[in-house]
Amino acid sequence: MSLNDPAEIIAEIRLRFQEKGANMYAGEAISQTEHALQTAFAAEQAGESAELIVAALLHDIGHLLHKHDEDCATQGIDDLHERIGAQWLIRYFPKDVTEPIRLHVAAKRYRCATDAEYASRLSPASVLSLQLQGGPFDSAEQMEFEHNPWSQAALRLRNWDEAAKVPDFETPELEYFLTYVQRVLQQQTPDPGE
Repeated sequence: MSLNDPAEIIAEIRLRFQEKGANMYAGEAISQTEHALQTAFAAEQAGESAELIVAALLHDIGHLLHKHDEDCATQGIDDLHERIGAQWLIRYFPKDVTEPIRLHVAAKRYRCATDAEYASRLSPASVLSLQLQGGPFDSAEQMEFEHNPWSQAALRLRNWDEAAKVPDFETPELEYFLTYVQRVLQQQTPDPGE
């Protein structure tokens, strides 16, 4: 796959969703694809940039890339999906896409350390994964997160992520959100005619 051919990159992303997107999303009553679409739709409705809408769409692509079973958390395995996804995407996308993805688990750990009400609303699947991911941040980890230039974007992504677990919620299709992917990739790719 060419690192600067948007059509090939989009085809690869589409394939990942076709192969594993129908899998149930980490103990929730929706599929991986439904979760991705709901998260991207929430970002779009919030008037976010194309980059953050793409981050919302692809924030859990690591779940579609890793080799673990879909119920690996119940087996005590942290699949490190945020790192796997960001690492795979960084070859094609700017940090405005990849850093909120890399930090969206850190954002959950931060929110759980700083907002008891947020922590009390986590789904059982999110509580389980939080334990595997290291639990709420300590004060040093909180400060480090707060000083990261992408922390606010990651926190917004986290909010959409938590809300995007509604069975039968209608959103635009994957192809609609792939137009945002194309737009961001084209901004990254030099025009061969230049």
